[in-house]
Amino acid sequence: MTDIDLLALLDRVAAEAVSGEQVEVYGVDQTETTVRAYGGDVESLSSARTAGVGIRVIAGGGVGYAYTADTSADALSETLSEARVNARVATADDANVLAGPTPYNDLPELYDERFTDMSTDQKVDAALHIEAAARAGAEVKGVDAAVYGDTDATVAIVSSTGVRGRYRRCDAYVLVEVLAERDGATTAAYGLDMARVGTDLDIEAAAAEAVERAGRLLGGRKPPSAQLPVLLDPYATASFLGVLAGALTADAVQKGRSLFAGKVGETIGPAHLNLVDDGRLVAGPAAAPWDDEGVPTGRTSLIAGGTLQGWLHNTYTATKDQSVSTGNASRSGFKSPPGISSSNLFLEPGTQNQDALLRSAGTAFYCQQVLGVHSGANPISGEFSVGASGVMVRDGAFAEPVREATIAGTIPGMLRGLVAVGSDLRFLPFGGGMGGLTLLIDGMTLAGD
Repeated sequence: MTDIDLLALLDRVAAEAVSGEQVEVYGVDQTETTVRAYGGDVESLSSARTAGVGIRVIAGGGVGYAYTADTSADALSETLSEARVNARVATADDANVLAGPTPYNDLPELYDERFTDMSTDQKVDAALHIEAAARAGAEVKGVDAAVYGDTDATVAIVSSTGVRGRYRRCDAYVLVEVLAERDGATTAAYGLDMARVGTDLDIEAAAAEAVERAGRLLGGRKPPSAQLPVLLDPYATASFLGVLAGALTADAVQKGRSLFAGKVGETIGPAHLNLVDDGRLVAGPAAAPWDDEGVPTGRTSLIAGGTLQGWLHNTYTATKDQSVSTGNASRSGFKSPPGISSSNLFLEPGTQNQDALLRSAGTAFYCQQVLGVHSGANPISGEFSVGASGVMVRDGAFAEPVREATIAGTIPGMLRGLVAVGSDLRFLPFGGGMGGLTLLIDGMTLAGD
């Protein structure tokens, strides 16, 4: 199935809409390749093409959804009929409407023609290379995972309301998890890199990152409990942003599940706190010209100058609030109807690099790993208590490593205590696309012995 065929298929299905109903047809055609290396050999190599169509029908305020991986005319007709049946038995809601057509600008940067130039042998070499580079690291005992992966995807949408679009994107990544050992104690850490095409990946840097992060924790012990400044490294920051992302959707607010409900216009942090969601930022892994309802994506300011600005919306939540969609409708694929989520979510970076933040922190805890952020954080109160590993900071430099610790506090307290935002912004593939950078936060609780 070619790109043109995919859009043509959707056109034919959407044209079958009858009076009194709205029909939306969403299609994906993607090829995903994954190579895993272990012990200097290829552990597995898979390349799979997945194509399918999801159909959403709205009639009488009810929503019906059905999908198929069979793109024949008969299968699509049967899927449309199934969606219609589901709509008839669904609970009616006046906010159930499809998006209308809005002009959008393409993002041609999402696809690089060089993507197809990379051979299977080169992909295998990339996986073997990152494993070998990681194994060569000091005190590395083994490599738990060494992966090269890439995706070539075409996404299209057509609706009876006039929405019609298609885009193509390619993505590649390498990831490695190393085990380091000293005196019988082991630690583990990841390193990764992402790019549009595999030949642009910095494999040596990704391996070195994993080795450095794992080695930094060797010899770690439980710390004495204290209240002190905490530095979150980019990975830890990305994990906490995932909690913020859920609390800043209009869906969470409307269901009474957000700690920020009713606080638009309130000051919730310092003037240098600026949180942005940008679905058109091509440097982020979740960039697209339109969201999964065909609404153009854009830059949404959620917190500006420390003041809460608003929420992320899809068409349903926007209609319910008599507002407009922010272009944040999201699906996990053609098998699911659209929900709502952040795209590329990040704190606007400051001017200080990580070394400068270390020097200004005084005696502090550098938190490199957090465990159980989502399960350990209350989405309504914002209270959290999560496992943490990292390094103490003294006199502007890393000191003794810390393991089996707990950091506790509240999300509102973290925002108010934000002393500085680092300049080291990078995007990590957590929860779609979270921007990680170093943060310095005052007044958190580190619990150990």
